[in-house]
Amino acid sequence: MSNGATLRNGASGATTPPFATRRWALLAMSVGVFCIQLDSFGLNLALPQIGRDLHAGGDGLQWVISAYLLSTGTLMLGAGRLGDLFGRRRLLVAGLAVFGASSLVCALAPTLPALVGARVAQGAGAAMIMPVGLSLLTNVYPAELRGRATGWALGIGGIATACGPFIGGALTESVSWRAVFWLNVPLAVLGAVCALRTAESYDTSAPRSVDWGGLAGATAALAALCVVIDRGPRWPWPVALAGVAVAVALLILFVRRERAAAHPLVELSLFHNGPYMALTLAGAAANTATVMFLFVVPLTLQGQWNLSVVLAGTAFLAPALAMALAGPLAGRVPPRAAARLMAGCLCGGALVLACLARTSSLTLYLAVATVGGAVLGVANSLTLIATQAVIRPERAGEASGVTKTVITVAAGLGVGLAGAVTDQDSGVGSETAADMALLITASGSLAACVVLAMWIRLREGMVRAGSAESGG
Repeated sequence: MSNGATLRNGASGATTPPFATRRWALLAMSVGVFCIQLDSFGLNLALPQIGRDLHAGGDGLQWVISAYLLSTGTLMLGAGRLGDLFGRRRLLVAGLAVFGASSLVCALAPTLPALVGARVAQGAGAAMIMPVGLSLLTNVYPAELRGRATGWALGIGGIATACGPFIGGALTESVSWRAVFWLNVPLAVLGAVCALRTAESYDTSAPRSVDWGGLAGATAALAALCVVIDRGPRWPWPVALAGVAVAVALLILFVRRERAAAHPLVELSLFHNGPYMALTLAGAAANTATVMFLFVVPLTLQGQWNLSVVLAGTAFLAPALAMALAGPLAGRVPPRAAARLMAGCLCGGALVLACLARTSSLTLYLAVATVGGAVLGVANSLTLIATQAVIRPERAGEASGVTKTVITVAAGLGVGLAGAVTDQDSGVGSETAADMALLITASGSLAACVVLAMWIRLREGMVRAGSAESGG
């Protein structure tokens, strides 16, 4: 099959493309994930300088971060299914092009509104790259290799996730915050060139028609939900409650629409897939813990342990490297063991977070944080890898879109929790605030572990009962 070939999947079956074609898909996805994660975490330390350069301040600066995350979380579900229908390679190239062009606008933005608008466009590009890239890897790699390929891509993204704040801080201090966006431009071009050299693939089992009503309903419901999660803690409680009611009403209308649609945007049968839902919801808990870990640990190194930004970044390299290496390791986990390992990771994550809140030595703190980086890195990578292994490949974009939407919303909850327990006088780097954040998140992870373990036991009991009836 040549680089310009088309990989079809669905009722007609699929042909595995050659190694070179698969390699280009992996490179394109890896570059895309790196850019997305870098821009999710790379501007936190740059906000004060952005405010000074653009003569802006107050809560408006937070929209530089929020606009990107809200846009990404809102649009991923629809983008994943559009890739299934109209071509995963095509949507991946389009996403990288939008991301690169909007990064250029961000780098040149003369005002805060212009920067925020460009960040919304960046989020739209990211929303296409992530679920479409995952589904492309699922369809161009054979079943025995796709987990490893996805693990490598997520591991590269994990480097940007863990080191993003310090990369952004270093570039802001030595060059300019605009350098973070300039860096994206050649990377996005590289990713698009790689994507163009891989095989096209799409779902041939469904007509190429879009459930526009479902797409509009899903986008509106997710937008309302994301805004409430991001901004709700700052609103008076009657306004926040009204926002929750609007989001719930829109979600109900979306479900009703999908029940009646001949070719729905999201097949509701996906939510009857027990392993898929268990792994997705467990991944949401793991992602919340990861966001808290990445938020609290670096700032605690600067606060409680009095390290400079440079020294804190250097000290955090070990946890960052452990998190990056976790992706390839998670890719080697057989699907049948995924749920049990996820439960173990949630339990281990809870233990690590609790220990961090009680550690009195910097050396021990970094050692525990390194274990935490590995455990949480495996859990997050396993979520995206294992869920792709338990769904039909032809609807991989739909499934990855749903999974990414759920865990992105969970990340928003993690950020909101971090803000809620922040010590307003001395910051989250203070010992009391950091300990509270870690212990609350540890409790949530442990609860998720218990629920997942109960589900595994119940499912295994049902399987044994079914086998006994068949044997009888």
